[in-house]
Amino acid sequence: MNAIKERILGAVAVMDDADAEKVWDFVIHNLTSRSWDDIEEVSPDEWDLKMLDDIKSNPDCHKFISQEDLLKELNLTQ
Repeated sequence: MNAIKERILGAVAVMDDADAEKVWDFVIHNLTSRSWDDIEEVSPDEWDLKMLDDIKSNPDCHKFISQEDLLKELNLTQ
């Protein structure tokens, strides 16, 4: 996180609820809203195409385990 974002978070943390609401209203009404439609679509590069091919053809890409088994394997169960 950069310094500006940290300063904004610090300012919001110490302001009262009424001021925080004013800041939120400012954000909602003045900053550009974004949606999935705003994301530029790009063609896959060579690396992306290789990964997509692996997904289709590599049997290791079709092996899945449960979260419970993963936690056991990583010794993260209690």
